[in-house]
Amino acid sequence: MALISNTLFEAWKLLLESAPYVLFGLIVSGLLRVSLSPGSVAAHLGKGRFLSVFKAALLGIPIPLCSCGVLPAAASLKKQGANSGATTAFLISTPESGADSIAVTYALMDPIMTLARPTTAFATAVAAGLAENLLNTKEDRVVPDPDLSCPVDACCDGKDCRPDRHRHHHTFGEKVTAGLRYALGEVWQDMAGWFLVGLLLAGLITAFVPQEMFNRYMGSGPGAMLIMLAMSIPLYICATASTPIAAALILKGVSPGAALVFLLAGPATNITSLTVLLGILGKRATAIYLVFIAVFAILAGLALDRLYLFLGVSPRALVGQAAQAVPAWAEWTSALFLLSLSAKPVFKGLSAGIHRISSWAGLNRRTPSHGDASNPGPCTGST
Repeated sequence: MALISNTLFEAWKLLLESAPYVLFGLIVSGLLRVSLSPGSVAAHLGKGRFLSVFKAALLGIPIPLCSCGVLPAAASLKKQGANSGATTAFLISTPESGADSIAVTYALMDPIMTLARPTTAFATAVAAGLAENLLNTKEDRVVPDPDLSCPVDACCDGKDCRPDRHRHHHTFGEKVTAGLRYALGEVWQDMAGWFLVGLLLAGLITAFVPQEMFNRYMGSGPGAMLIMLAMSIPLYICATASTPIAAALILKGVSPGAALVFLLAGPATNITSLTVLLGILGKRATAIYLVFIAVFAILAGLALDRLYLFLGVSPRALVGQAAQAVPAWAEWTSALFLLSLSAKPVFKGLSAGIHRISSWAGLNRRTPSHGDASNPGPCTGST
């Protein structure tokens, strides 16, 4: 019981500290959703080998999508004319950052890490995108007609109504309402389960994992970052959910550089997304994607550790200080509100998981063993 109660206590503390910033990031993401037209953005990402990559990397920084959630968005951009370099840049900067994860990083960690995370994501995305475009000499860069449909509620396709009317046929209030509905509904439903799992893992690490273990194996240096990289690449975790885990690791003695490797590589890579990338971009672009993430994450981690040493700052002393500026009533209100929003997606996820397990168990029970004449298989002609 002590294991469960201490873990829940530490996870609740992290939820209180991060909840107001999570809500702020969600609101920003919703406003971005109704302010940006996917069609016009895609048109910008198909022109030029260099400028398109910078635009795509910058566009991906505030958008809150995980490594799997970004795949359909990137595939859509690719189909609408975005070149491979711009698509690669978007695929890297988007899951490694996000308005919500930036806000939570500020709440649970410190301003240095808050700046280092999106800056490294942008640099990695630009470098990988430029490399892909410079190596790719055969790509057809003809940009098709962009999707001009209304980003608020898709009420028109943008072609049969006049441009002036299309831009102004929704009031500001309607746009804000649609953005909040998208952020608190679709966006949070996709990440709620993973965020809560991240809080529980962070609570478990904080409460029970001995600090000596991290000091011995993952304190600092290239070795610690290689270990963190090997742990992060196959994981599926979103940028927001990875933040409380990274904060807990720093409190246990992991260097901020090694934590940054986790924050960059964990959200940007996992086995599923890498296999899908092979179909979207091909082998060369997928290899560039993975190599640049690994190299830039380690280089940024080493540089970040040097920066903390140069400034004479203790990362453990700064963890969670920003959250102290938020009143207790705002923390509790935000935390309870997030939990209420999480009830439905978590219940649906658990129900789907239980259904899959029961279906798998039932299938195994129905599968006959070899040589079992009393239970013939479906190919014997019996009904």
